[in-house]
Amino acid sequence: MTSPEITDAELSALNTALCDALNPLASAMRARATGLPEDRMWDADPVEVSLSVLSTWKVVDAQVKRLTAIAAKTAGSYGASYEQMGGAWGITRQGARKKWPEAIDRSAPAEGEASIIELFGGTAELTRDASAGGWRWTGRGADGTCGPESDSATCRATKEEAAAHAGAFLRDHVADSN
Repeated sequence: MTSPEITDAELSALNTALCDALNPLASAMRARATGLPEDRMWDADPVEVSLSVLSTWKVVDAQVKRLTAIAAKTAGSYGASYEQMGGAWGITRQGARKKWPEAIDRSAPAEGEASIIELFGGTAELTRDASAGGWRWTGRGADGTCGPESDSATCRATKEEAAAHAGAFLRDHVADSN
């Protein structure tokens, strides 16, 4: 997989969306740092204001790196190789291994053994059901919901299929942010 190309229009839309997302955070951080009311928080020396924006981008950059590492670990948990992750990121296999050393669990269980998926703040366990000739999963979402309901339909033909269903369950059961 090669790095996807982005059009000028998509890049422009991305820049706009990122700046729109950054502004409330930058405003809140600047207001806390200066103690100024919101209508005056940007009244300062342009250097101070631009440094406030720069420090806000640092916060965003740290979160992007964290989310990128989660995406790499998720890809690795589904069986992606460092070569594939490097291709997606536009770097070498060795670069991907160095960038995300935890993305592929070298102590991962053998194909027939149980494994754990951690996504969206929840966890799921995949287990081989030899009697049914497939894979089952159980999980607890970040919101505390347990799943799936136990029935014969929860047995999946492959480990990957069970992982996909478990991942969808965890995605649908994130913690309430309110």
